[in-house]
Order: sequence, then C-alpha cells, then structure tokens
Amino acid sequence: MAGNTFGNRFRVTTFGESHGDAIGGVIDGCPAGIELDLVAVQRELDRRKPGQSKIVTQRKEADEVRFLSGIFEGKTTGTPIGFIIENTNSKSKDYDHIKDIYRPSHADYVYDKKYGHRDHRGGGRSSARETACRVVAGAIAKQVLGKLSITAFVSSVGEIKVTAPYTELDFNEIENNPVRCADPLIAKQMEQLIKEVKKDGDSIGGTITCVIQGVPVGLGEPVFDRLDAELAKAMIGINAVKGVEFGLGFEATRMKGSEHNDEILPNGLTKTNNAGGIVGGISNGMDIYFRVAFKPTATLMKDQLSINTQNEVVTVQGKGRHDACVLPRAVPIVEAMAAIVMLDMYIEQYGKLKM
Repeated sequence: MAGNTFGNRFRVTTFGESHGDAIGGVIDGCPAGIELDLVAVQRELDRRKPGQSKIVTQRKEADEVRFLSGIFEGKTTGTPIGFIIENTNSKSKDYDHIKDIYRPSHADYVYDKKYGHRDHRGGGRSSARETACRVVAGAIAKQVLGKLSITAFVSSVGEIKVTAPYTELDFNEIENNPVRCADPLIAKQMEQLIKEVKKDGDSIGGTITCVIQGVPVGLGEPVFDRLDAELAKAMIGINAVKGVEFGLGFEATRMKGSEHNDEILPNGLTKTNNAGGIVGGISNGMDIYFRVAFKPTATLMKDQLSINTQNEVVTVQGKGRHDACVLPRAVPIVEAMAAIVMLDMYIEQYGKLKM
C-alpha cells in the first residue's frame, strides 16, 4: 500500500489500523534544536480523542502519545521522530456483523476490490482513527512555526451556520462549547441539532473554517506547488472531506471582477481579502482563510441496503459507537494538516537554519 507519507521537506508517515495494537508515525525533516512542549502535543490529541462529550462517539481511548526517538532532553535532534498511540478500547466484536458486508458510503467495497482483502474492524487502515497521528505531527509543526497562528472552528452544521465574518468572532469561545464553534449562540443551536440527529439514528455534515495568521509574503510556488493547492490536498486527504474553498470561494462566481478584486495598499497589504490570503498560489501577507466541507458520517443507526461479498443484497444494521457529526473532533485535524503544510512551505522558502 502506498500513500502513507505526506509532505516534502517536513514529512509524516503514519502506520497502524483502527483495531490493531497501536497506531503511530514517523516525522522526518523536523529542524533540530526545537524545544517541544509535549504537554501541548497531548492537549491537541485530547481535542481529537473520542468520548470527550455527549455529541461524539463514546469510544474511550486515552490517546496518549509515546515518543520513541528524535527528542532528547526536551529538544528535537533533527533525526526522525517516532511515536505510537496504543489502541486500548477497540471492541472489535462490534464489527462482526459486517465481516462479509460492505457498508454504504464507506471504503469497504473499493478497499476490498483494490487490495483483495480488508480489515472490517472499524475500517482498518481507512478508519479516521489514523488522523490521531496527523494531529501529533501537526502539534509539533505548530510549535516549530512559533508565532504563526492556525485556528479552526465549526462554521456550519446542516443548515445552521455562522454568518459573522471570522474577524468579528472571539476565537477564545471555540473550546468553551462541545461543538467547537466560535459563536456561542450558534454553537447551542448546532449542539441541539446534532443531539436530535443522533437520537434519530442519523448523521449530519457541515463545514470547518480555518484561519492562518502571521503568514509572510512569498510562501508557495506559482505552478504545481501552489500554497492553496497543497492546503487543499491536505484537507481533501482528511476522512469525510468533500470540498475546500478559499476566501469567498464559490460565492466569487456570482460577483463581478470589480467587486471581487482586492485593491493593493501602499504597505503591500490589500484593502479587502476576498482571495483568502493567497494569490497565484503564493501567500500575499494577508490572513489565509478557507472552509472545509465534511459529509455526514457514513455509519448510521438505521438499516440500509447494500451487498455482501457474494454480491447478494443485504440489510446493513447500524451498531457500535460512532459520531453523529464528525465536525467537533475534526477541528484539531484541520489545524494539524494546515500546520504540516505551512511548515513544509516555510522550510522550502527559507531553509532549516532560519526557522
């Protein structure tokens, strides 16, 4: 299986399955001499872990990261950083009923056809549990980036959405509610909707907005290694993501150029930021902001039609512990992937010695 490594200069390779002994990763290309706050790394994992509120899956995993290499006396050594996160609450028997059945909108069918076999326990390698490894790498990238600020929050759940621009929101509110929305009033509506959907045995999707502040001019290349293209690839690589838009995104298709263009000021910044901080694939010094669209969770507590490994029509029964909405736990994943891309681009632009 290929495709287990992400990044160029700063790279993370992950391994493990949802119901194996452990998941883990190797981070390569991290600059040496960076003093790491390992408590802060664990804090990022705690934001992603299951069982943290009533509106997410109740799988109980400590998600404690254990570093194996690349860190000495609290500082990075410049060598590969190896780590593992043990699986302690798998309950694999919850998946026995779908051993020979393909779940709708999961990777079960395509995985089996591609590789000739599959791990039916929680989706195996295709499980979103793998994203915990990305959060570890992203947490380290955040610390290397220093003053660069990366903040994500849930901006819509179903039809309920934050209407105020991010510049008018208080990011301190994000961790004050289980939905991780920057608008406390909208957060309560979102939470109620998720509870109603969960009670009905269904699921729901939405969007996460990510804001990157303190970005210098010049990150990214104008052709294939565009900053927005790399960020988009990172986001699409997250489980359940179906779309990414920068700045005004699709709204720009309804505007005239005179309405959308960002006029340049004498200090090099722009009067507006409709482009979302990236022009021609290169950062322009303004805040980078984009939205990531997540589809509804594929596992439902409702019966659905599908087929089994013998191509027979069967009914899939929803069982186990699952998120009715993935968005609250996906916020730190979006931040982590954004941090990995930004550090990768930063090293590409300035080199390791200027970090």
